[in-house]
Amino acid sequence: MSKSDRDTKRAFINARLLDPATGLDVKGALLSDGGKIADLGPQLFKGGVPSGIEVIDCEGQCLAPGLLDMRVHLREPGEEHKETIVTAGQAAAAGGITSIAALPDSSSVLDDVAAVEYVARRAREAKMVKVYPYGAITRNLEGKELTEFGLLTEFGAVAFTDSTKAIANAQTMRRALSYAKTFNALIVQHPEEPTLAGGVMNGGEIATRMGLSGIPVHAEIIMVERDIRLVEMTGGRYHAAHISTAGAIDVIRKAKARGLAVTCDTAPHYFCLNENSVLDYRTFAKVSPPLRSEADREAVFEGLADGTIDAIASDHSPHDQDSKRLPFAQAEFGIVGLETLFPLALQLYHKKALSLLETLALVTCKPAKILRITAGTLAIGSPADLVIFNPDSPFFIDPEKFRSKSKNSPFTGFPAQGKVLRTVVDGRTIYDRATEQN
Repeated sequence: MSKSDRDTKRAFINARLLDPATGLDVKGALLSDGGKIADLGPQLFKGGVPSGIEVIDCEGQCLAPGLLDMRVHLREPGEEHKETIVTAGQAAAAGGITSIAALPDSSSVLDDVAAVEYVARRAREAKMVKVYPYGAITRNLEGKELTEFGLLTEFGAVAFTDSTKAIANAQTMRRALSYAKTFNALIVQHPEEPTLAGGVMNGGEIATRMGLSGIPVHAEIIMVERDIRLVEMTGGRYHAAHISTAGAIDVIRKAKARGLAVTCDTAPHYFCLNENSVLDYRTFAKVSPPLRSEADREAVFEGLADGTIDAIASDHSPHDQDSKRLPFAQAEFGIVGLETLFPLALQLYHKKALSLLETLALVTCKPAKILRITAGTLAIGSPADLVIFNPDSPFFIDPEKFRSKSKNSPFTGFPAQGKVLRTVVDGRTIYDRATEQN
């Protein structure tokens, strides 16, 4: 932050203040000072804003903590033609996201201090959203030798994961959970039993009709069940990423009832789409884990509504046209999601499954609590990372307007509600819809 930004006080007036961390929902104003939230409430600036303070009129719109996306593939270093830290930051800002957790699977795996520091330095240079790197669980994501959890934690790793590669060996996962417990670190698993997960779409009748190899729901269920037993053995902290099946959700629900330190997230495509989206061999809907049956989609929606699923992450996975416009079996897995995370999450609110505050919590304070990041709240003294939005404004999703370098989204023409109007990091505006051309 420049000296001028550091010294600038900003008043956000005429706002509907929403803080899911505290349950706050009132009309009022907020003051940022030096990149922090200095004050807020319904009586603030009732007598007018003092001179010397920059005024931002929210015009009655919602003001909430900026979103935290806890699962993002940055592609830098190594695949900058698909995405860079700068373009990902621009896309995130347009989506109301002020913090992202970067997966460790770029061409230079985040398995040592130098790689973790590189991502942190590039994020500082970009001066967009905040980037928190994951550390790899194993060297080169090979599932064998553990990385230095303590050292990587000291240099900024917020948790440990092998990204889209499951820790298949039970002894390796046991050791990882035990070692991570020493540093109170979190292990994040891609929950697919790899010997069952060799297919390209959800296993079942549609896969058979299309002549494609299927991935059974049991690949996810078996891995989660095994890992829960290892959590019982070790007492470690465990998080299952992008849960997609009713069976796995039920396992996690029961584990939580037993008091185990288990959390999970899902992505919007698992509660907005089902396996029918890959009909006609639509590779833009090819994701890992795959889109599941309608019954599974409904179970994910219900798991979010009843609190079993703790957070929603975009699982932003950018790919260029050459990686996606291929025969289905050869196309890469993954879709972009930074700019659709918020409006798709708001479906939970618009379908009356959750209140607006409860929906916001899934993309703000809850992922912040899981990763133990200071974010996701309007508490005084917290970073002034904010989003101003209209939750009801309708639009059709158009990937051609995305700021991401890649446009691989299955949501073209999808009706959504909820437009981001302004995104603020440390009190500084990094996105303003009013100045955009589209």
